Amino acid sequence: MSYSVGRTSEVFYIKLEDGSKAYLTYKVENNKMYLISTYTPPQHRGKGLARMLVESAIKHAKENGYKVIPICSYATYYFIKNKEARDILDEKFRGMSDEELKKYYEERLREEQSKEK
Repeated sequence: MSYSVGRTSEVFYIKLEDGSKAYLTYKVENNKMYLISTYTPPQHRGKGLARMLVESAIKHAKENGYKVIPICSYATYYFIKNKEARDILDEKFRGMSDEELKKYYEERLREEQSKEK
């Protein structure tokens, strides 16, 4: 199955064969792109869809001269695992050490999990 990423002014999305969608919500303000939340339906997790969405957002940010601010835990996790992509990050995040970025990731994850309850 090959997937293609679509985009609106607030969402990157992938339509899946069962009618569901994986998506990444974002907003742009003052040349900064905030990656707000990533969602993949449970039955489609582990296929690299969230990675595709974040990489599409990074490509869009580069094309438009935006700096990226990862809000959601998955986007933060992506930048922990893909150091070569960190040049697109807003200065505050670009300057973080691996440990600081991991701590931020854990904070985001805890906050998201507390909202789910």
